[in-house]
Amino acid sequence: MDFSLLIQTFLLVFVAEMGDKTQLATINLAAKGSTLSVFIGASLALVTVTLIGALAGKFIGQYIPTFYMNKIAAVAFITIGILMLLNKI
Repeated sequence: MDFSLLIQTFLLVFVAEMGDKTQLATINLAAKGSTLSVFIGASLALVTVTLIGALAGKFIGQYIPTFYMNKIAAVAFITIGILMLLNKI
């Protein structure tokens, strides 16, 4: 196991998720009901999405160089941001 990569991944995901709309939605749900149910549901969702991302990254990484994957991700984030600003999503 590559502990350096593990720590980098943890820190990146931790910082990226802190204060984002997923966390705000989780706070809202916990305020309405069982904290344990919300914690388990949110944790399972994050683990599932992360597993899909890791598997997809491994598969796509065999065919598309990381340089291009970074550019594609950047364009996707910018596009989503613009759509959010225009209230399209």
